[in-house]
Amino acid sequence: MPVDREVLRRGLRGLGFDVVRFARVGETTPGGEAFKDWLAKGFAGDMAWLERSQVKRLNAREIVPEATSMILLGVNYGEDSGKVANPEEKPVWARYAHYRDYHDTIKPGLVAAGRLLEESVGLESTDYRYYVDTGPVLERSWAAQAGVGFTGKNAMLISKDFGNWLFLAAIVVRADIPPDSPVSRRAVSHPVGTLCGSCRRCLDACPTHAFAAPGVLDARRCISYQTIENKGIIPVALRRGIGNRIYGCDICAEVCPWNRFAQNARSVLLTSNTGFTRLSLREILELTPERFAEVFRGTAMKRLKLRGLLRNACIVAANTKAVDCADAVVKLASHPEPVVRAHAVWAAGQLGRLEELEQARQAEHDLTVIEEYVALKAT
Repeated sequence: MPVDREVLRRGLRGLGFDVVRFARVGETTPGGEAFKDWLAKGFAGDMAWLERSQVKRLNAREIVPEATSMILLGVNYGEDSGKVANPEEKPVWARYAHYRDYHDTIKPGLVAAGRLLEESVGLESTDYRYYVDTGPVLERSWAAQAGVGFTGKNAMLISKDFGNWLFLAAIVVRADIPPDSPVSRRAVSHPVGTLCGSCRRCLDACPTHAFAAPGVLDARRCISYQTIENKGIIPVALRRGIGNRIYGCDICAEVCPWNRFAQNARSVLLTSNTGFTRLSLREILELTPERFAEVFRGTAMKRLKLRGLLRNACIVAANTKAVDCADAVVKLASHPEPVVRAHAVWAAGQLGRLEELEQARQAEHDLTVIEEYVALKAT
């Protein structure tokens, strides 16, 4: 017996979700062929888990056998642009990082959604699985299918009501829920850029030229990938383009004209956490493990770990010509972590402080500095 879609929608919205839409699960997955092609071209970089989970991503019934519907949920994280503006010399953090880790704060809403499905639809706990950005689900493609928004030329899901600022969650269910329609009939013939028209602001604004084509992101050139997912050396050729973005990047989202309709977040399933944004660049460069754990507890940045943040901070120091941070950068050239040393040496060179490292090399004062200096000077 079909589920009363509107009753279920109201119930889920009452739990704090800003968008609730439904899609039909069939033999094929929306965007599946494009995803396979994207992987084959190596655009996923080192995100090997995408390849490992490919079978499930391409068939939701591998997640929940005999699944018939997908529930797509959106949580708005929009903010007034004035609240997130940063001077050019200040480190810039991705907008989503201004909240406590959304994986943690949205999950209680999904747990409640599961209870609602059991109580109102009569499902068992084995009849559904939910995920918030961590499971083997192509959330953006499913969300476009359900009409949450459309896939923009920046490869992001764009909502007519919330612009580019939606956290997505999905529930795969073994229940007959009437599906919603895409945002436009054009979605079938134009799955990318459905409502973008001739606009290409996102493609032209990317400092590292990360788009191989409209809607096709080469993660290896993406600032968000390099500053978050890449755990090793950031290619020298991309460092200038990173500018003062210390964690993630919103450029291709911020320039989108659809954001003029964006609304401020209700924050029912989000918790603001911007204390770390008050840290100066020098304070970041001088973070200890203990201080890092204290400041970034419960945030998305904990995944990056201290070494990743120090690596990124060195690049920001070089790009912003932060001469007042040069001493801290030089000190990091002797850091225990090789990835920090490598970027500190490069940054020291950009700040005109390589001579000090040269003296250390000549005096054989610090073997770690010698190794990184020789390797980096060659680049």
